[in-house]
Amino acid sequence: MRPEKPHIAIVFNEMIVEPEEARKLAVEAGRVMALASCSENTAGNVGGVIDLSEIGVIEEREKMLEVLQEKGYHTTLFNIKGDIKRLIKFLEENKIDLIFNLCESLKGLAINEMHVAGIFELMNVPYTGAGPLALGTCLNKVRTKVILNAHGIPTARHILYKKAEEINLDDLHLSFPLIVKPLREDASIGIENSSVVYNIESLRQRAAFIAATYNQPALVEEYIEGRELNVAIIGNEQPSVLPISEIDFSKLPPNYPKIVTYNAKWVEGTAEYIGTVGTCPAKLSPEVEERVRDVALQAYKLMEIRDYARVDIRLDGQNTPFVLEVNPNPDISRDTGFARSARAAGMTFEDMLARIIETALERTCQQKYAD
Repeated sequence: MRPEKPHIAIVFNEMIVEPEEARKLAVEAGRVMALASCSENTAGNVGGVIDLSEIGVIEEREKMLEVLQEKGYHTTLFNIKGDIKRLIKFLEENKIDLIFNLCESLKGLAINEMHVAGIFELMNVPYTGAGPLALGTCLNKVRTKVILNAHGIPTARHILYKKAEEINLDDLHLSFPLIVKPLREDASIGIENSSVVYNIESLRQRAAFIAATYNQPALVEEYIEGRELNVAIIGNEQPSVLPISEIDFSKLPPNYPKIVTYNAKWVEGTAEYIGTVGTCPAKLSPEVEERVRDVALQAYKLMEIRDYARVDIRLDGQNTPFVLEVNPNPDISRDTGFARSARAAGMTFEDMLARIIETALERTCQQKYAD
C-alpha cells in the first residue's frame, strides 16, 4: 500500500559556486567546459573550468519543490554537498517514500552518479529513474553501442583511442568527417565545434585534447550528416513515447557543424545556443516516425531504463535512425527537449513531474508486492 501523502525528497548535489556566479565566471572566461578532474573540483578552482550542465538542475529545484507541494506531496529538498556520509545520515533519520533523484555527478565525476543510486539501493530507499547498472552502462558510450549493435540497433561506426599516438590512417577504417568525444561524459561535455574533424592531423589533435583534459579515452565516430531527434519516453511495463522533438540547425553560422555542442546546450547568447532551436513535434512521415519510435523503445528496454529517459537519434540521408545516446534521468528543466515533448503531449511542467513520480511509485509498489 502506498502512503496517502507520500514523502518525496528531491536529492541533488550542489555545485561549488552559486548558479549566477558560475554563469558570470563562465562568460568572463570566454570558454566553457566541464570540470576536467576531481582534483580541480575539490580545489574549488572556480576561475577555471565550470560545469554549467549542473546549473539547470539546481535552478529548477525550488520550482520543483513548490510544484510537488501544490500537487499534495510532502516534499523536502536535500543537498548532498559531495558528502556521502551526510546523505546516509539523512536517509537514516527520515522516512522517505521516494527520492526524486537529481544527482548527476559527485566530486566532479559523472561516474559517481551510479554510486549515489547504489547507496539508495543498499539502503532500500525507492527513487526515480534508472538503477546503478543502467546509469553506469549508458555513461560508457562504447558499451552502450556494443549492446545496441548486438541487437540490430544502428549506431555510428567507431573506434576508441586511449592515446593520440595510437592513431594511424592505415588502421582507421572510418570515413571522414569524424566526431571526437570523451568516452564517459554526458550533457555534451567535451563537445565543441572543433569536435568534428576532417583529416588525420585534426583527429590527432582533438584526441590528444580529450585525453589530456578529461583523463579518459577519445571515442571517434563517423559523423552522420542529417536530422537530430530527441525521443522522450516515460513508463516501465508499457513505456510511452512522447511527441518527438527535433533540433533545428538552420540558424547556425554556415561554417559551424550541425551538432549540439556544450555551448549549444548550456551557454546562452552563444551562436551555438541561438542556432540550435528545438521544435516539437518533429515533421516526420508516418513511416519514419514509427521507425524512430521503435528504435528508441528498443534502446530504452535494452539498456534497462526505468521510469523516464531521452534517446537521441540521428537520421541519415536515407532516414535510417542511428542512436547517438541513451540518456537515463535526463534533464527535465522547463526549456529542455524532454519538457518540450511533454508539453506537446498536453502535459504542464507540473503534470510531467507528477507523471514521473507516479510512474516510480507504481513500480516501487509492484516490486514490493512481487517480493
